[in-house]
Amino acid sequence: MPPRFGTDGIRGVANLDLTPEVVLALGRAAARVLRAGRFVVGRDPRASGPMLQAALSAGLASEGASVLDLGVVPTPAVAYASASRGVPGAVVSASHNPFSDNGVKLFGAGGHKLDDEAEAAIEAELAILAGTIAPVAPGPPVGDIGVDDAVVAGYVAHLASSLDGGRLDGLRVVLDCANGAASSMGPGVFTGLGAVVEVIADRPDGRNINLDCGSTHPGALADAVMSFRADVGLAFDGDADRVLAVDATGALVDGDQLLALLALDRRGRGSLADDTVVVTVMANLGFRRSMASAGITVHETPVGDRYVLGALRAGGWSLGGEQSGHLIFPDLATTGDGILTGLQVLDVVARSGRSLADLAGRAMTRLPQVLRNVTVIGGAGGAAEAIGADVAAARSELGDGGRVLVRPSGTEPLVRVMVEAETVEQAGAVAGRLVAALERQGA
Repeated sequence: MPPRFGTDGIRGVANLDLTPEVVLALGRAAARVLRAGRFVVGRDPRASGPMLQAALSAGLASEGASVLDLGVVPTPAVAYASASRGVPGAVVSASHNPFSDNGVKLFGAGGHKLDDEAEAAIEAELAILAGTIAPVAPGPPVGDIGVDDAVVAGYVAHLASSLDGGRLDGLRVVLDCANGAASSMGPGVFTGLGAVVEVIADRPDGRNINLDCGSTHPGALADAVMSFRADVGLAFDGDADRVLAVDATGALVDGDQLLALLALDRRGRGSLADDTVVVTVMANLGFRRSMASAGITVHETPVGDRYVLGALRAGGWSLGGEQSGHLIFPDLATTGDGILTGLQVLDVVARSGRSLADLAGRAMTRLPQVLRNVTVIGGAGGAAEAIGADVAAARSELGDGGRVLVRPSGTEPLVRVMVEAETVEQAGAVAGRLVAALERQGA
């Protein structure tokens, strides 16, 4: 069965789920559905990237679409090129997954992720094409595949311009590039704006992407920040569309905290549209309390940056994001951008003259949060519904001092249990009871 779209494109094990034949068919399907004469395509540096990007480009070209190959670039660079050129785009990347996985993310003309209708149409076309030798409809010419360095240079200039003339002179920064796409341009962006930069995990070999580094493993960054005596550390994921930070003490500053300090800064400068910020259901209760006390409205969506972006566009709002560090600035970009987010955070540090630790501490007080995943047999949704009484009892116990979320995973046969409470001990105890209830249901 051909792969299907998840919350962030199509992913699977390279050369098993995503074979060159499947990805070639996906390229043909995308060209037929999106009906564009030109596409921009980029990738991250994992080993299977050149093979699958070649297959995708071949599929697009076989349907008559010309392909502009951007090479190894962050996902948001492809979105920027898609927006600036007014053409669809594609990224061959599995984001924060290990090197053995890969995937394809697609953008419509204008740089926005595809809606459900477009994804369903591509899936239907892919089901027809995959595993067959379907003839190309007569008539379309073969598209060309070329390169244009000006596109990437334009993206770098766009990042620098996001500071409106601001500089980062004197700030000591460590960048963890996750041996991924940020390695190709991230350090130059920050040094070009005056920061003193130390870089780790910037030697991709195709197999070390996200390996004990990047936003999923920030411990190495914390050590480097302390050793370098840096002001801030920034950890990107493999395709550089998200970022987490480390302050000068080595403490992690997650996406909720980054979003809180940016929301407060924007509100203070009158640039937070409708005094509203968009988050997913996973946002920490401490974030919600902080925003309420500052008079900022919190709009909530399901988990997934596509839902955050959809709400931002529908509401005309200017800031949103996820705890994972996937932050979106619709006035600056059409998708999450880790490098852009890092620049925005450092800009606040530079303008305020305060440390990141101080800014994050003032922005919100994070409540302890316990996350547990329970493997299920059968439908995850049914298992989550079956413990409704236990969930209600847990919420009653915590009252306004905590929060409970039990939801089926959108990508794995799991039920995810999240509990927040005033103490980690209470959160752990409540989570343990809910996990036990799931296990009694045969999970």
